[in-house]
Amino acid sequence: MKNFITLFTHSGRELKKLRCITLLAMLGAISMVLGYFTISIGNFLKIGFTFLPNQTAFYLFGPVAGGIFGGAMDILNYFIKPTGPFFFGFTFDAILSGVIFGAFLYKKPLSIKRIFIVSAVEMIIVNLILHTYWLSILQGKAFLALLPLRALKSIIMLPIETILLFTLLKYLESSGIKKIFQ
Repeated sequence: MKNFITLFTHSGRELKKLRCITLLAMLGAISMVLGYFTISIGNFLKIGFTFLPNQTAFYLFGPVAGGIFGGAMDILNYFIKPTGPFFFGFTFDAILSGVIFGAFLYKKPLSIKRIFIVSAVEMIIVNLILHTYWLSILQGKAFLALLPLRALKSIIMLPIETILLFTLLKYLESSGIKKIFQ
């Protein structure tokens, strides 16, 4: 438990560093640009690559910075490119994703197994349960009617996102960028 609290404390201290704020801003800009290349399949499914800069921020700066970054990015994306009404549930999902990824990856050894596990946990809790619930509230559709298609998308995207994220984070580690920020 002490290590868990220390993890959050260290992540909170990251926000006092100018390098952290600068890199978070750059990753946010990359995320917004990638958001324009998101493919929408109806009102319930979206496929995109904004997870790469977002999860890189969570990995580098931890759960506190990641949660704040996730929430801020959700709000900014709504103002820049709204795709429906603003709903705080989606902002909560973005914050929770930052906290989950940050807690699993921040200052931990990088492995494909760790990334797969955290991606699966985040997909189940945030994407399948919470996000589907919020969509069912907003769209007036039954939760169980939306779940199968969203689950299929998650099952297909899980290995793809895991491999892409692992490759990117391994590159960041080998290039020495991680050492600059830690």
